Amino acid sequence: MRTGITDLLKTEYPLIQGGMAWVAEHHLAAAVSNAGGLGLIGAAAAPPEVVREEIRETKKRTKNPFGVNIMLMSPNAEDVARIVIEEGVPVVTTGAGSPAKYMEAWKTAGIIVIPVVASAAMAKMMERAGADAVVAEGMESGGHIGSATTMTLVPQVADAVSIPVIAAGGIADGRGLAAALMLGAKGVQMGTRFVVSAESIVHKNFKERILKARDIDSEVTGMSTGHPIRVLRNQMSRQYLKMEKEGASFEELERITVGALRKAVVEGDVVNGSLMAGQCAGLVKKEQTCREIIEEVMAEAEALLGHAEEFTTA
Repeated sequence: MRTGITDLLKTEYPLIQGGMAWVAEHHLAAAVSNAGGLGLIGAAAAPPEVVREEIRETKKRTKNPFGVNIMLMSPNAEDVARIVIEEGVPVVTTGAGSPAKYMEAWKTAGIIVIPVVASAAMAKMMERAGADAVVAEGMESGGHIGSATTMTLVPQVADAVSIPVIAAGGIADGRGLAAALMLGAKGVQMGTRFVVSAESIVHKNFKERILKARDIDSEVTGMSTGHPIRVLRNQMSRQYLKMEKEGASFEELERITVGALRKAVVEGDVVNGSLMAGQCAGLVKKEQTCREIIEEVMAEAEALLGHAEEFTTA
């Protein structure tokens, strides 16, 4: 399947892996890239030299294109922005802010820049700033979310910009990919399904929670603070929502979430950890290798799109 995204990224398939903090490290990124997608390293708030080492370890494991996701509100963002140039990273995706200040240096270095956006207005701004593509991420996604759904956001972003659009949020199988292409996207980004991949370093307790998740098992915390985050329900999220309802301060709420994602991903604490996962968790039923995931998604999407073509030409 060739689209504007495969042509841009020089990948076999129009599928990229989300740059999830604590999850998206070199084992996962390299496995996704080796399987024909675009693997990403999630820089998050990691120390700059840790990110550099992750890049080098990824290079040891794949000769295919990969990228780094940079959270622009991180205090280390400027250092990481320089490191991706020094290390010759081919693709950068960005979140939590505008990458405009780094765009000239990245473009001069030949880096493909793909900001994650939650609105058509932001997509247009990123296009004017020189972005090569955008990820339109709906509120169905895990972790930090916007307010628009993938179904409504993707076509509006596709109409608003001339650069390729990658759909994200609630996509876990070939049906999601086929739907995204119908909505005007040229590819998709998936996170939750890769969390439970065989190559993912995520603790087995967290993986099992995703594999057992139902369609109603996610909820959004942080609405009152202006920083909504989608997670799977557990004791921590229930406590957080109770405190929000009672009018707790931002500082009080922050206190119970500090280090919570690491607790879930690394320590396997599914009671007090932050189980960031999308609403598509209920669709994820088995652990597979990244290659198996990608090939299954692509086969299903191609079959569905073939049927759609038959329907439209009948």
